[in-house]
Amino acid sequence: LPELGRLNRRQIAALAGLAPFTRQSGQWRGKSFIGGGRKSVRCALFVSALSAKTHNKTFKTFFENLVKAGKPKMVAMIAVARKLLTQINAMIRDNRPWTEQKT
Repeated sequence: LPELGRLNRRQIAALAGLAPFTRQSGQWRGKSFIGGGRKSVRCALFVSALSAKTHNKTFKTFFENLVKAGKPKMVAMIAVARKLLTQINAMIRDNRPWTEQKT
């Protein structure tokens, strides 16, 4: 993603295919889904999110809180991937190294 650091969090999530899109038509309300974007980036972020959820306290807590709130585990994993992407984007934009967030 050469655009990292240049786009805002919503734009970068859409570019990677991690932005939720809602299916609606008139009275019918469907579920949100992700798609589009760059599949290879989305797959790499998903695998990275799996590792981050397991080994990083911040992401693990974020995932567990979403699941406790009633979100399906796959939805929570995509949220972790999107959070990881937005943090990487901010790190590159601000030219700063990774620092563990305090929860």
